[in-house]
Amino acid sequence: MKNCEKMVFLTSSPDASFQVDGEWVTGPFTEKNGFLKRFREACPPHPRVLMITATPDEPEKNKEMNEYFARVFAASNMEPQAMRLLDRGTAGRAGEWLADSDVVILGGGHVPTQNRFFREIGLREKLRHFGGVVMGISAGSMNCARMVYAQPELAGEAADPGYKRFIEGLGLTETRILPHYQMVKDYILDGLRLMEEITYPDSVGREFYALEDGSYILCAGGKEYLYGNAYRIADGGLTLACRDGGMCLLKSGKGSL
Repeated sequence: MKNCEKMVFLTSSPDASFQVDGEWVTGPFTEKNGFLKRFREACPPHPRVLMITATPDEPEKNKEMNEYFARVFAASNMEPQAMRLLDRGTAGRAGEWLADSDVVILGGGHVPTQNRFFREIGLREKLRHFGGVVMGISAGSMNCARMVYAQPELAGEAADPGYKRFIEGLGLTETRILPHYQMVKDYILDGLRLMEEITYPDSVGREFYALEDGSYILCAGGKEYLYGNAYRIADGGLTLACRDGGMCLLKSGKGSL
């Protein structure tokens, strides 16, 4: 049975897959910072899952992703009753499938590309009446914000004066997250340091939360809880917001849950 109110998990990367001799082995959802426990408690035992892709025009890639997360659910003792995939080919069934789902996963990828697809299928309005669990992954988490910070990612985006760094999102939270901080903190893009010369200046008058993999934000009951290693970026500077094993109640304001 669905919750009467949405619960939203904003993750950087939610699973615990690993490599053996260079080959990826599917693991369960991560237990780090209590994620698996809280996510499992929020879902029915065999959930009906709707995966909404960030790459709507790449059917083979989307099929692989959908099959991969079906294995992650099974490895987490949450084998799904249904595992549907929403991309360009199935976009016309968005409303029908959303109404018949317990869990919606917003996949990772390129933020502006996913954002356009969400707008094309009217996802913001459709989610307004959804009473289950939403899990964002990377770009999917970023697009949950009311006003999304589309941090430049691809070559040319940081140097392009026409690239829109702030775009309307799903309105599930006021909090803007930046995923994979442990991986991207030293990136160079278009000759600029991604954090110090792009993101820090963009944070003047604003705030972002940079999450490491295994950290997440839980939005429930009108409150937002941050778990695990994360940093607050605001007014051009960075401060530690939370550590692994810890929890912080955010003041960034509840969204339209």
